[in-house]
Amino acid sequence: MGKLSTALKVSLMASFMPRMVTAAVNSDSPSAAALHYRPLNGDSLREMALRKMHHGGDIYLNPMGIARNKRFWQVLSWKLFHKNAYADYLDDQPVSPVAIDWEPIKAHQGVSVTFIKHSTLLIKDVDRVLLVDPVFDDIFWFIKDFSPLAFNPADMPRPDHVLITHGHYDHLDGPSLKTLDPGTHVISPLGYDSVFKSVGMARRTQLDWFEHYNDGAREITFLPANHWTMRNPIIGPNRSLWGGYLIRTAGGPTLYISGDSAYFDGFEQLAADYDIDLAIFNMGAYAPRWFMAPSHMNPAETVQAFREVNARQLMIAHWGTFQLGDEPVHFPPVDLRKALEKQGLLSRWINLGHGQTHFF
Repeated sequence: MGKLSTALKVSLMASFMPRMVTAAVNSDSPSAAALHYRPLNGDSLREMALRKMHHGGDIYLNPMGIARNKRFWQVLSWKLFHKNAYADYLDDQPVSPVAIDWEPIKAHQGVSVTFIKHSTLLIKDVDRVLLVDPVFDDIFWFIKDFSPLAFNPADMPRPDHVLITHGHYDHLDGPSLKTLDPGTHVISPLGYDSVFKSVGMARRTQLDWFEHYNDGAREITFLPANHWTMRNPIIGPNRSLWGGYLIRTAGGPTLYISGDSAYFDGFEQLAADYDIDLAIFNMGAYAPRWFMAPSHMNPAETVQAFREVNARQLMIAHWGTFQLGDEPVHFPPVDLRKALEKQGLLSRWINLGHGQTHFF
């Protein structure tokens, strides 16, 4: 394939990079910086969802987001003229092939969480397998994959349910879905009909915020997130929904999967509704803050959200595979460790690398 023009590259990048906002965020503290979200001011997330405040005709709206504009030109400016504060460390980014011994996972009779790569998680819940945001290979030819799989996805435990958080290409990947049995049950946000039709996956449960799927043994609830989605920059953003998941497993633990989300002041409401054992936050592509803050949490915000959601343990995903922000792919765990140490919370972190598994 010949080289794409810079403009076309930026257009493709814009299909899953944050939409630009007018507010600037320069501090590590979400409370000390100019707000990059719309405060709820006590409004109930659940009530907002019931009133369909996130529905807007032929698009979906983000009640927690703020005004956004000039996205294409801001992406162009960022990629061509912005000085990367991490430039001296980019050549040190490691390529870490992912190898997994699946036998202990298959044999485990309880609940386990395997961090495969990027935001791809495999959750074994007694006799069922849940696969979250499967991405097994690169997403664009010009974005390097720093964690290539060293195993055949066919060797994984066969998923019973595939959970999709939103439609950005680093989360909803057609070629990866095509490697799965087309009869696999998919749980997804509202929308994305054309994507799943193109990969032949017709067994779908579409969920709106706070709706849930229950198979009689486990309950999966779709929750709001401060984010957005887009598949095609010509059609435009937010033609389908986005969010995270709360999984009440059959094996006991309750898991929260944030999906991609900026910080917002609604995590305490989730704590009031759910008793969470493990919160898995997506934490990567957080620099530079002036650009990324409206879409992705940085380490300080992740720690604050973890405290507010009142989970017993913390894990992070969305790092180590694709350099989608300025920070090197291997920096998020390093930065998170510092943020947790400041708050005295390091002992509650489950520090999983790619291919590693936490057993309950």
